[in-house]
Amino acid sequence: MGVMMGHCSRRAFLTTAAAAWVAKPGPGFAATPPAAPVAVAKCGSYGPGVAASLDRMFDQLGGLGRLVRGKTVAIKINLTGSPTYRLGHARLEDSHYTHPDVIAATVHLMGKAGAHRIRLLESPWSTADPLEEYVLPANWEPRDILNAAPRVEFENTNWLGSGKSYSRFPVPGGGWIYPAYDLNHSYEKCDVFVSIAKMKDHATAGITLSMKNCFGNTPCTIYGTGAGEDEPTLMPRGGRFMFHAGNRQPSKSSPQEKDPGSPREGGYRVPRIVAEICAARPIDLAIIDGIVTMAGGEGPWNRPPLTLVRPGVLVAGTNAVCTDAVAAALMDYDPMADRGQPPFETCDSTLRLGEELGIGTRDLKRIEVVGTPIREAMFSFAALRAKAKQARG
Repeated sequence: MGVMMGHCSRRAFLTTAAAAWVAKPGPGFAATPPAAPVAVAKCGSYGPGVAASLDRMFDQLGGLGRLVRGKTVAIKINLTGSPTYRLGHARLEDSHYTHPDVIAATVHLMGKAGAHRIRLLESPWSTADPLEEYVLPANWEPRDILNAAPRVEFENTNWLGSGKSYSRFPVPGGGWIYPAYDLNHSYEKCDVFVSIAKMKDHATAGITLSMKNCFGNTPCTIYGTGAGEDEPTLMPRGGRFMFHAGNRQPSKSSPQEKDPGSPREGGYRVPRIVAEICAARPIDLAIIDGIVTMAGGEGPWNRPPLTLVRPGVLVAGTNAVCTDAVAAALMDYDPMADRGQPPFETCDSTLRLGEELGIGTRDLKRIEVVGTPIREAMFSFAALRAKAKQARG
């Protein structure tokens, strides 16, 4: 049981304080945020059908060639949590990792469309191990991805890696939490940036889709619990707890918090940090794997009940907020919901914050959905969420 403050728990106190803080004006600047089409496809299983579905979806969005031909493409995948974490006997790529079939199919189609170079990026939990080695305990075969197209590489962006310095990405409008973020050079030295995410609930941010996937862009050498106070550590140490709790500042050589007096509460901080990162390093193509996934949280470490589910859907779009809004609707959540409403009961909406930063609209009335209509591909995470809430009491 948490420490009590009068008749109010500490969590309730922090949530109320953060909700009050929302009224303060932020850096938003877009009176009418942009809209872009989003492609939806029903896909019942992994395997060859994934490439066929994605190929059709990319054509519906105007074709991959115009986006990647002759370009260096950086793809942020999702390998959240250690490979030792498992949801029962489920494979990691079924429960919470981006599935290698979705990654390989995307790489193959981009190579076919003329991409010059393709780099797969991730900042896995507190390690600088090569990504090719990191995925071996998950029983992945990295060569299946590396051989899917010419000139394919992995890069662990949790540290400096092969770069000589970190790249600084200012937040348009100055940001709420940080004015800029220092990232691995790979996020700058690319022509096209892609986020391939897993469709999931999230314990802190409500949902995790293409935008929340970019929370993992940040290196733990700077933003980790064990990061150096003055300069980044040579190797990553600890997770990004400072993003959740604001218990310390990044390395002093990197931009510091704008207001250390702002709420130290994850439901306030994490959605804003996600929106800031996505505004600072925009996503050019968002892809969401909802073929098989988990409901109830973002990983097996979350509080039960957690459920392996089969929505059988893929989502893609060239605007991250629009794409995530459609994906939220496919999960049976209202993209226009905000704090206090599912799935944002205890947090602010990353969709709203991304909209305020001018990334894109979350208003389904302004988003053209191509391919399968939302009503025909919907899977109710919302119903499972309500059932889990009832079970927890």
